[in-house]
Amino acid sequence: MKVILAAAILSAITLVSVEQEIEIGREANAQVRKQTAELRDLQVTAYVARVGQRLAKAAPGAKYPYTFSVADYREINAFSLPGGPVWINRGVLQASANESQVAGVLAHEIAHIAQRHAADQLTKTMLARWSLNVLGAMLGNAGGAGTAQIAAALLANGVFLKFSRDDEREADMVGLRIMTKAGWDPNGMIELFDVLRREADRDPGAVDVFFSTHPSPQDRIEQLQAAMPRSRSGIRDSREFRVMKARLLKLPPPRKMPTR
Repeated sequence: MKVILAAAILSAITLVSVEQEIEIGREANAQVRKQTAELRDLQVTAYVARVGQRLAKAAPGAKYPYTFSVADYREINAFSLPGGPVWINRGVLQASANESQVAGVLAHEIAHIAQRHAADQLTKTMLARWSLNVLGAMLGNAGGAGTAQIAAALLANGVFLKFSRDDEREADMVGLRIMTKAGWDPNGMIELFDVLRREADRDPGAVDVFFSTHPSPQDRIEQLQAAMPRSRSGIRDSREFRVMKARLLKLPPPRKMPTR
């Protein structure tokens, strides 16, 4: 039985093409946008998009239509959806001390997409819910109710936030390479984990969401340090980052994330 199930999973992966993954992610993103307090400030969102798109150009794999949105929440968190959408909380921008730390968060989320981690979770979850015949019919209904149904079901169960520890480690390593290739100091990713540890002591509520969906930083810091290039160079900070930070201080305070 286990052999048959494993074979079914492997064969089903080919059912979810990159194009279908993008379509499901687009539908899921539209639903997330309805449920999320999105920061609409053009100066801040344009800055995040510029950093994100530069990183995306250095990403391996399929050329996904990456998009970058800012959730107006105080908590430190970020997540990605299949096929390109990346969300980062305002809390990350406020806690970051330099641009390379912001780039480290975005690179990690881009790596999840580039490595198709959400597509893998999507496949396994859909197989558990529906038969191969039903799944094939739903995926074949491109642009229709099938895609919307899949996206809604997976969002409701938090599937896109449940990456394995192996996925998280791989996203760290791939994200590190993306940062380096795109021209940022990769040490920013490690520094952000240090920020998380400090925030956990100072304001535990600000990092509860992150720790509920990501492994503890300590093991990841050690792994990243071992993989860090000997010669570290690249962008650490920028005038644009400092302007963005100053802009955040002029905006109304961010909201607290709703409990779902």
